[in-house]
Amino acid sequence: MIDRDIKNLLGGGLLTLLGLFTAWYAYGHYSLGTFSRMGPGFLPVILGGVLALLGLIVALPAWWRRGEPIRGDWASAGFVIASIVVFALLLKGLGLVIATITAALIALIPDRSLGQGTKLKVALVIAAITYLIFIQGLSMNLPAWPRLG
Repeated sequence: MIDRDIKNLLGGGLLTLLGLFTAWYAYGHYSLGTFSRMGPGFLPVILGGVLALLGLIVALPAWWRRGEPIRGDWASAGFVIASIVVFALLLKGLGLVIATITAALIALIPDRSLGQGTKLKVALVIAAITYLIFIQGLSMNLPAWPRLG
C-alpha cells in the first residue's frame, strides 16, 4: 500500500497537468502579444503557468509526506453521475425546472441524514436558483417548463 499523501499528490498533479495544458493550448491557438499590448493568449498562458506552479507546490511536499489512503463513497458518486445523465435526458422535454428537481432528488438519494421533505425542499430551492440564474439572469435559451402541444 502507498503510504504517501496520495490525495495531495494526485490533486497537485492534476492541477499541474491542467495548468500546463491550458498554457500549451493558449500558446498554440492565440496570439500572446507583448507586455504593452497583450493578445488574447497572454492571460491564459500566464494563468496556466501559475496554476501549474501551484499544483507543484501542492504535489511535491506530498511526495515525502505520509497520508491516508483514498476512501471514496462510490455509491454517492454513482448517484451524482446518474443525476447528471438524467438531467441531460430530461432537459429538452421537461424543461429546466423539472429536470433540475429530478436530478437533485436523485443526487440526494444516498444521504440518509435528510428526510424526504427536506430533500424535496433542497431540490426546489436548487431549481429556483437555477431558474433565476440561467433563465432570468442570463436569459439563456433553455426551456423552463415542459412544452405543451
